[in-house]
Amino acid sequence: MGFMHEMYSGENAPQIGDRVKVKVRSGEYAGEIAELHGPRAVVSILAVLKHPEQGDLHHPYNPDVPMFHERRALSYTEKTTVLVRELAPYRAELPAYSDSLREAVKAELASLDRLNRWSGKALENLEQLQKEYKL
Repeated sequence: MGFMHEMYSGENAPQIGDRVKVKVRSGEYAGEIAELHGPRAVVSILAVLKHPEQGDLHHPYNPDVPMFHERRALSYTEKTTVLVRELAPYRAELPAYSDSLREAVKAELASLDRLNRWSGKALENLEQLQKEYKL
């Protein structure tokens, strides 16, 4: 997974109680390993690092889909099951869940605002070019 630079290795296997970083349905979280079951781990969510994306993940940036999904962030101490190979150690200071959720939503809104402004400028440019091309 691209967002994780440091993964667990064979001699450094994850343990119950380890703080980890994990990606779940387009969101990224910091949490703690609550259980280990073979290739899977149960992680208790402690902070939101990136808010999940909205819409249909199979048709990104397409508002004209049959169901435009609302994706909520996993809640504080919510348990989620992930593959152990998708875990990475989380060594940074752990923010309070409410602060992390606020910052993650703020960052996602800023990203969408930037995309919206880019889209508006691109639309203006193409409309001007269409006139110049006499199409």
